[in-house]
Amino acid sequence: MVVLQLGPYPPPHGGVQTNLVAIREHLRRHGIGAPVVNITRHRRPDQDEVYYPHSALEVMRLLWRIPAEVIHIHIGGQLTNRLLGLCLAATLIPGRRVVLTFHSGGYPSWAGGSARRFSFRGFVLRRLDMIVAVNAEIAALFARLGVDPWRIRIVYPFAPVRVESGGALPEPFAAFRADHHPLLTTVGLLEPEYDLPLQIRSLEEVRRRFPRAGLVIVGSGSLEADLRAEIARSPVGSHVLLCGDVPHALTLRLIADSDLFLRTTLYDGDSVSVREALQLGTPVIASNNGMRPGGVHLIPRANGEALREEIDRRLSAQSHRRPAAGDSRPLEELLDIYKEVVREPLTRAMRRLSES
Repeated sequence: MVVLQLGPYPPPHGGVQTNLVAIREHLRRHGIGAPVVNITRHRRPDQDEVYYPHSALEVMRLLWRIPAEVIHIHIGGQLTNRLLGLCLAATLIPGRRVVLTFHSGGYPSWAGGSARRFSFRGFVLRRLDMIVAVNAEIAALFARLGVDPWRIRIVYPFAPVRVESGGALPEPFAAFRADHHPLLTTVGLLEPEYDLPLQIRSLEEVRRRFPRAGLVIVGSGSLEADLRAEIARSPVGSHVLLCGDVPHALTLRLIADSDLFLRTTLYDGDSVSVREALQLGTPVIASNNGMRPGGVHLIPRANGEALREEIDRRLSAQSHRRPAAGDSRPLEELLDIYKEVVREPLTRAMRRLSES
């Protein structure tokens, strides 16, 4: 079997990218072909069955040329007509089964009211062989769009994390870590919805209680210049390390070596980095979006006072941390989905007829 994934391939690293790479590695460990077509604006030379097409026409050529039984499309953010068109085009290729994972956990909260069965969105989604939702709210939204319940599965986009050991952290992280304790870390895009200025402003108050505290911000995005300017103006700017995109293995080491992981967002889904931090045993403080996993310390959105109080509470109560056990079940669930859509077309057709 060959599973062709379409979605964002790192760098840069993000939750969707992490999930896609984890699936690819899991498939290869099982002897399953796992090519990838990157569908973002980031371009690199094609290598190791990772392709970077420059146009929609090139994407379609790859879909027809690569001999894959399953096409797995990853979408985060919004279900735009362009992306829906990609899904529709994939369903028109003979002999292919199409699986969609929609990673945008907060999508139902602002787009759910427009969910109509008799819409282009509903028409396309009903053509897919299987839809993977990252939470129950998204699954319910797809059901309102007319997707058969047996074609909707809830699978959390999470992969077991492995921290590479050996040697000290590379610079500038090693020096920053040596000078700052406690260390607070956040990972995400440098975009408005991640509310990063709130963390920078809060650090000044945190350092009154913990004078050696420092903040590491991992990620890239449209606000990088604005954030660097704000850090430069801040009286605690020298204690904030804005480091841009970092290789995923190093990001995991930073999270594991941190005293707290912060996820302050105005809009967010089921964050992979939050689950990675929990698995690594790093306490997590996150804005309450109604879908955080157990063990996260929740605060209201855009509330600097609540953030500072929770940081103080967690650091004051911190004791020896033990990483949580790995859980590869989501990847096994996806593998079962691939096998189902490939091996049971007749059974699925009979089920569809029985429910119509």
